Amino acid sequence: MTLYSFDMSWNDAKLDEGPIPLWSQIAERLRGDIDSGRFKPGDTLPGETEINLHFGVSRSTSRAALDYLETEGLIKRRSGRGSIVVEPRVERPLNRISSFSEDMRSRGLQPGYRTRWIKIVPASQVVAAELQMLPGEPVVEIDRTMFADDRPLATSITYMKPSIFEKSGIPTVEELDASSLYDRLRRDGIVIDTGDERIEGALADATTARILEVKQPAVVLICHRTSRMPDRRPVEYVVLHYLAERYSFHVKLG
Repeated sequence: MTLYSFDMSWNDAKLDEGPIPLWSQIAERLRGDIDSGRFKPGDTLPGETEINLHFGVSRSTSRAALDYLETEGLIKRRSGRGSIVVEPRVERPLNRISSFSEDMRSRGLQPGYRTRWIKIVPASQVVAAELQMLPGEPVVEIDRTMFADDRPLATSITYMKPSIFEKSGIPTVEELDASSLYDRLRRDGIVIDTGDERIEGALADATTARILEVKQPAVVLICHRTSRMPDRRPVEYVVLHYLAERYSFHVKLG
């Protein structure tokens, strides 16, 4: 058996003629070079022809290796450009509630916000049902873009009862751009303890694609979340659009 270490590059050793398929060995070597930083976001991986010549494998074998890396979200295969390494996905566990800034900092990323508006609007039927209020009652609507290392990752539209802000007042755009909304709520003694979340996939509309700086068609993950205090009173109803190529959700099963 050929011993292979990920300290080595993808083409430093022969493939093993054992039970592991050749395409899988090639994919894991290329993955190792992506994980180690030898291939960085924006770099082009070796093409099918180069892989075929180096290892003496068929075109279907090299294609299977690259196809696998694409399904894993590590590369994008573009006609005329080859296999391009993409930014790694941010992964969030679904078994706990945390703020966007906590999620980003835990992964070594710098969170940022850009508030499009904050205003009082009449609650729609959906918002009223989630916040346990009557349709048409006033609700605070906050529209923000969320950034990771200065790159747009998600949009959010948050709805809250005005009474949530009775201690410190409704935040300004400057306050919302500077810090996490959850941090401000905690300073006012409002603790988010539980919640419900529903996630679905969709194509980004023109406005969302422009804000997230992607070309259409682009896939987004739409997250509908209602967050609650320990006594089950709702704090917020928020609709988030995450860029699917950079964000994923993780569920730990028992």
